[in-house]
Order: sequence, then structure tokens, then C-alpha cells
Amino acid sequence: MKKNTGSITIDHVAAAAKVSTATVSRALNRPETVSPALKEKIHAVIKRLGYIPNAGARSLMLKRSGTIGAIVPTLDNAIFAQGLSEFQRQLNQSGHQLLVASSNYDPNIEATQITNLLTRGVEGIVLFGISQQREALKLMRTRNIPYIHVGSLAAPLNGYTSGFDNAEAIKLGVKHLLDQGHKHFGMLSGITANNDRAKDRVAGTLALLAEKKIYLKPEMIVECRYELQEARLGLKKLLLNNPKITAIICGQDVLALGALLEAQKQGIKVPKDLSIVGFDDLEISRHLLPSLTTIHIDAIGMWAQAANHLICQINGVDNLPKKIKANVNLVIRESTATAPKR
Repeated sequence: MKKNTGSITIDHVAAAAKVSTATVSRALNRPETVSPALKEKIHAVIKRLGYIPNAGARSLMLKRSGTIGAIVPTLDNAIFAQGLSEFQRQLNQSGHQLLVASSNYDPNIEATQITNLLTRGVEGIVLFGISQQREALKLMRTRNIPYIHVGSLAAPLNGYTSGFDNAEAIKLGVKHLLDQGHKHFGMLSGITANNDRAKDRVAGTLALLAEKKIYLKPEMIVECRYELQEARLGLKKLLLNNPKITAIICGQDVLALGALLEAQKQGIKVPKDLSIVGFDDLEISRHLLPSLTTIHIDAIGMWAQAANHLICQINGVDNLPKKIKANVNLVIRESTATAPKR
């Protein structure tokens, strides 16, 4: 019977390569200490035998786990999947592995996940947003675990960030609608509780509208989960509260898509009768009919910068920047137009 590759040990590799186990260990963990020819020979044996090094033993030897943790609000969102993919790609280049957890927008769950990652010996953690419990952040500092916030620009406890100002970003869409002559607004926002990004986007919208003497009543801001059905119901509420609405500001593209679908169902022409602006510039947004005007975030660059910054922290690099600003811009497509005359 063929030997199970799980039973292959470093002793088997050493015997087959006719070297000591210490030499095999150096070839794997400190390759610069082994000659190229010997290293090639050992790796050829490893491949032939199907040997997989024990991660725990390697961690003990190097006193490093080689793992980095990431906690995002949810895995059911394309923007997080895209970001984590780039984050992992950057970590692979430095030889690190990624452990992913989600919090469901709950600071208590996030605090538990931070503790779980610490017990697994992660060398660093990336956090999305800045709504974490302060005690959880202090725990990482006490343990001297490097971490960085992604998606926001201001961090608690004078921490590191790779992100953007959400309040200023959404103003790009609001200004575009104002320039088109719109005066009757409604807003579909994500749930603002424990979500600094959603909260800042609402604040930015209200601030810019107020500068133009346009004041949104509370009933003209509907908070909902990032789901199509929730967004459709949200648009229904807004239209009932004010049938004169000509522009909808959405805190995320999924909400904008839901609003577009509901408007089409009700026979409301977009953008002739109703203009809609999204946020995030998801891949699907450019393929909608009409295509979605939205705020584009350089998510790839943001997560790549976060990964590189975190690795630099782990390696003890000094004088790292506190804030890394991601590029943000408005993408004008077909879902917005001049306000209709009424």
C-alpha cells in the first residue's frame, strides 16, 4: 500500500537526501544558509516524497507564525472579497498566510475575533473601519501586535489607516446632483449603528445639502441592510414620504441597484424622472441599464497599501506614515441627469 504522505516526516526527507535533519530545516527556514545545489536537491526530495513542513514546528523555530489576520464586517459583499483578494496577494509575496474572520457589524463579535486571532499567534491584524471596541484595540497594543485600519482615514488611539474620508467622498455625488439642479432629495443609507463609514456618508450628505439651504427631514433618510430587497422597500418609503423626490443618494451600490429596480417596477424613468447615485463602483454598476453613476474607490490600492504597511510594521520599519490616502473619484454614467421641471 502506498504510504500516506501525511506520515512523511523531516527524517524521511533527510534520509532520502542523505543529509541531516538540521540541514533540511535550514533549507526550508533559512535557505540563504544552504548552497544552491544542496537546496535544489532537498527541494527535489521534498517534492518527490510529498513532504509538508509542520507549521507549528516552524513557528517555534522562527518564533513567528507567518500568519496575519483580517476582520471584515461581512463576507457577503463584493467590495470586501475584492479587497481581501488583493490583501492576500500582497501577503503571499512576503510569505505570510491570511486568516479571515467576519464581525457582522457587531463590535462584540469583532472583539472576540481579535482575541481568537491573537490566540492563534497572528503577527498582525487588519481591521475594516474604526468602530472597534477601544479595549480590543488596547489589547493588541499591550501584546505589541501591529494592526492597521482600512476604509477610513481617521483612526482611534492615533492608529494607522489606509483609506479615505467617507464624508468628503460622498459629497462628490451630492455636488454632482446639485449641479444638475436637483432640490428634492432622499437618501438610502446603510445601518449607521456600529458602522462609521455609513454614519460619515450620511453626515457628509447632510452637511453639503445644508450649505445649499436644503435640509433633509429624518424620514427622508432610510437606513437599511445592504440587500436589494431592503433597498427596494427603502425607495418605496422615500417616495411615500415625498413624491416630489428627483434624486436619490445611496450609501452603497447595492442600495442604488435596489432603488433602480424598484423605480423601474413602478414605471419611474431613470434618469428622466429620478436620478440615482451609488457608492463603491462595483463591477456590476457599469453594466446596469442605465449604468450607475457612482463614487469609485481604489479598493485594490487601499488594501495593497495596508498589506505593505502592516508587513513593514511587523519587520520593525520606523517612521511609517499614520495615514495612507486612497484615491476617490466620481464616475458619471447614465443614472443621473438634469432635474425634471415640475
